Amino acid sequence: MKLHRTLYPKLLLAYLLFFLLSFILISSFNSRMILNDLTRTRAESLYRESRLVATTYGKEIYNGGAVREDALLQLAAIDTFISAEIRVIDTGGRQILDSRSSVETVFSDFDPAAIGSYYMVGDFYGTYRDDYLSVFYPITAGYRVRGYVVIQMPMSDIYASRDRLLNISYLTMLFMYLLSLLVLVVFTFVVYIPIRRITTAAEEYARGHYEYDPSVRGRDEIGYLAETLYYMASEIGRSEDNQKKFIANVSHDFRSPLTSIRGYLTAMLDGTIPPELHEKYLKVVLNETDRLTKLTNGLLELNSLNTRGIVLTISDFDINQVIRQICETFDVLCREKKISIELILTGESLFVSGDMGKIQQVVANLVDNAIKFSHSNSIIRIETTEKSDKVFVSVKDSGIGIPDDAQKLVFDRFYKTDLSRGKDKKGTGLGLAITKEIIQAHNQNINVISTEGVGSEFIFTLAKAKEQEEE
Repeated sequence: MKLHRTLYPKLLLAYLLFFLLSFILISSFNSRMILNDLTRTRAESLYRESRLVATTYGKEIYNGGAVREDALLQLAAIDTFISAEIRVIDTGGRQILDSRSSVETVFSDFDPAAIGSYYMVGDFYGTYRDDYLSVFYPITAGYRVRGYVVIQMPMSDIYASRDRLLNISYLTMLFMYLLSLLVLVVFTFVVYIPIRRITTAAEEYARGHYEYDPSVRGRDEIGYLAETLYYMASEIGRSEDNQKKFIANVSHDFRSPLTSIRGYLTAMLDGTIPPELHEKYLKVVLNETDRLTKLTNGLLELNSLNTRGIVLTISDFDINQVIRQICETFDVLCREKKISIELILTGESLFVSGDMGKIQQVVANLVDNAIKFSHSNSIIRIETTEKSDKVFVSVKDSGIGIPDDAQKLVFDRFYKTDLSRGKDKKGTGLGLAITKEIIQAHNQNINVISTEGVGSEFIFTLAKAKEQEEE
C-alpha cells in the first residue's frame, strides 16, 4: 500500500477544484445576483421619483403656456438632482416632454403594458447605444391613462457598483484561499508528513527492519500512534530475538543428551565399551532420557500456560504446612550434599489464598534450585512473613549466586548462567519460567536478590486468606 503516492495529490486536486469552483461561483452566479439586486434597488428608487413626478406635475404637463414651461423646469431640476433623464410619453408613443431635449420623438413600439413590469433594461427602442434602466409610472386623469413618466439612467453606474462589490468578493476569496493554503501547509507538516513516515515505518517493519524509527514526536494522536507502532516493532523484534535464543537453547539442551545417548549406544554396539560396563552406561543413557522427558514435559506445560492460561483452583491453605512437607521430600538429597534447611515461619500456621498444588510446585522448584547451587555444609533459609494483606515467602541459599547482568534473565525460558551450566547438568532452564507464570497467574510478584559468590534469595508474594486477614 502506497498511501503517500495517492493521498496528497488528491488533496491538492481537491484544493484546486475548490478554488476554481469558488471563482466560477462568484464570477457568474454571484455576479448575476448582485446585478439583479442592484438593478431592482435602483429601479425602486426611480419608481418612487416617477410616481412623485406623475402625481405632482401630471396635470400641468398637458396644459400649455407658462404652466407647462414651469413643469419642464421642475423636471430639469429633478433630472439634475437624481442624475437621470425624465421623459413624458403619451399612450401612442409620442414624447411630450424631455428633461434634456426639446426634440419631439415618436416611439412606435412603445407599450409599457407589454413589458409586464414597471421597469426594463435595454436601449429603449433603439434610442441608446448602451443599456439603460427605464422606469415607468402612469399619468392618469378621469380614471384613464393619458401617458407615462419614464425615468432613465445608464446601467454603467450599476455595472460599476456591481464590479466594486465583486472586487470585494474576489479579495475576500483570495484571503480565504491564502488562509486555506496556510491550513494546507500546516496540515502537510502536522498530519501528512507524519502519516507518511508512519506508513514508511510500517513498510520497514513488514520487511523485518524493526529498529527503524519513524521520527514522529508529539503529544497528539499521531505522535501516540507513532510511538505505539515503534514500541510494538521493538517488542516484535525483541520477541524474534528471544525466539531465536529459545530455539538455540532448545536445540542445545536436546542435542547434548541425544549426542550422549548416541555416543554411548554406538560405543556399546561397536565394542568400544565392553559388555561388563554396559549396565553402567545404560544407566547414563536412562538418566539422559529422563532429562529429555523432563525437558519435554516442561515445554508442554509452558505451552499450555501461554495458550489457554493457568486454570487455578483457589482455596485457603496453610503455607507453613506446605513448606514443611516440601522440605521433607528433599531430606535425602540434603543429607547427600550435607545441606541443612532452616525454617523461619511466622506462627504455627499461616493461611493464604491460592492454588495449593501450583504453589507446592513453586516452592519445590525454588528449594530444588537452592539445593543444586548451594555448597556442601551450607544452610538454606526459608522464611514466611506477613505484611498488610500479603504473605512474603523467601527461599535463601548461600551458593554460587547470580551475576548482576543475569538477574533479569533468570526467569526466561532455557536461561542458564555461565556459572550454573557446570553445576546444573540435569536442569532444563524451565523451572523458574514456570514458577514466574504461576505466581503471575495469582496476580502476585516474584523477585530475586543475589550476590555472585555469596548466594541468592527468591521472594514471592501470596494473598493472605480472608479469614486470617480479618483476625
